Amino acid sequence: MGKIVLAMFVSLDGVVENPGWSMPYWSDDISAFKAEESAECTALLLGRVTYEGFAKAWPESKDEGAEHMNNLVKYVPTNTLEQPEWNATFLKGDVIAQIRQLREEQNLLIYGSTVLADSLLKHNLIDEYRLLIYPVVVGEGQRLFHPGTTATLKLVETRTMSTGVAMLKYQRIEQAAE
Repeated sequence: MGKIVLAMFVSLDGVVENPGWSMPYWSDDISAFKAEESAECTALLLGRVTYEGFAKAWPESKDEGAEHMNNLVKYVPTNTLEQPEWNATFLKGDVIAQIRQLREEQNLLIYGSTVLADSLLKHNLIDEYRLLIYPVVVGEGQRLFHPGTTATLKLVETRTMSTGVAMLKYQRIEQAAE
């Protein structure tokens, strides 16, 4: 059985939107952590908005890890996109059932994709949360968890990165509230 891991950059005040604020804190240890995280997955599970942004940026990227990112299979729940590109498969219809099946077979990694993450949390499908908490208060923007979403998690690992970023790894221990 595989698992679903949610990886997210989060400001100290809980903002995840447009994480350009994370760049001044990038370091070799964060890069190594992200490479380790990426190497563990067999496919990406991305929301439509994240997929569209990544599909524009990664194919031409010369960044470290670009080849791996470009070669990974991507699964994208969408009712609006028609022509998959960038090694993607679009999930349509009963998306939750399809994701449950994928989870049986693969280690799926979610980047960004807060709407997808919220839906999967409510269906108890996220096995692990890997949050990089940045020492910056953004003040406004989209939050990771939507109002009314609840879950009980267990802290299983922490790391402090050289630039003051804290990595918190949580695992699901109780079913999320519907």
